[in-house]
Amino acid sequence: MRKPTFPACLAAAVLAAAPALAATLDEVRARGELICGVNAGLTGFAVEDANENWVGFDADLCRAVAAAVLGDPARARFQAISGQDRFAALASGAVDLIVRDSAAVFSADAGSAVDFPAITYYDGQGFMVKKEMAVASAKELFNAEICIRPGSPAQANLDAFFKANNLTYQPVEVKDDAEAQRKYLEGDCAVLSTDVASLAAVRAGTMGSENHVLLPEIISKEPFGPAVRHGDDQWGDIIRWTVNALLIAEEKGITRANIEEVAASSADPEVRRLLGLEGGMGAMFGLDNDWARRALAASGNYGEIFEANIGSSTPIGLARGLNALWTQGGLQYAWPMR
Repeated sequence: MRKPTFPACLAAAVLAAAPALAATLDEVRARGELICGVNAGLTGFAVEDANENWVGFDADLCRAVAAAVLGDPARARFQAISGQDRFAALASGAVDLIVRDSAAVFSADAGSAVDFPAITYYDGQGFMVKKEMAVASAKELFNAEICIRPGSPAQANLDAFFKANNLTYQPVEVKDDAEAQRKYLEGDCAVLSTDVASLAAVRAGTMGSENHVLLPEIISKEPFGPAVRHGDDQWGDIIRWTVNALLIAEEKGITRANIEEVAASSADPEVRRLLGLEGGMGAMFGLDNDWARRALAASGNYGEIFEANIGSSTPIGLARGLNALWTQGGLQYAWPMR
């Protein structure tokens, strides 16, 4: 009996795996909507406005994907999920994509059957105090009461920081972020410590926001990005390249307002590939050639999404910092589209 060759075995394996790898895209298309798991109520990232429309940085990223895949940003549907339930919701198929404050750390990436195709927001754990404390640095927080969830990574970061600086603190135990925020605002603890974006969101959503101060120390690395089910490579590629498309557009000066003008006039090969004018890029992962143009038209390029929702002119008031383009001293660096 003739034994099958290695290429034949490989081809058979690829064909057998193809339906599983394409599962999310097929399910999204069949359903006619994209379900994104978000951290509901995180001001600037994903909240419902007075008209029950979801707005924010994460909401706009979800819409960009919906526009790329389904042709319409309005086909994005938002599902509130907790930090504890997010990966289980993804694994079960309750959501197609997690777009919330989920850090790409070893235990999540290797231990939770999820993949992080891109990093959309580089953050870190910081500190917020009331202005009346009159402190300018976390190194002045000797024996301070800090609201923290026992056994959490945030507590481990606090322990390491205070030990390294020969300081002590008093933990005020909470069960989740919501309780930590409530106790901080009610005065049950003097300090709130979590990722800086969340601290800024809490401050922006608080009466008398000017009375709360973010201290300068950042004591951890928190690379946040969308999460997909492990093994669904096609879907991961679509998410990765949707984010890259938003970054390439910012690098090239393409905005929501000038897409059509640039498409009609640009001779830049990468721009032409991005906007579907040449190269046939979309076919490589099952989309048409206008996928990136639709993603950009939904909410703009990466910089536009950042500035509109959490930038320095918004109540959140975050500087680009590490999230600036690499050409401006940041870490956001788009993969080449070629």
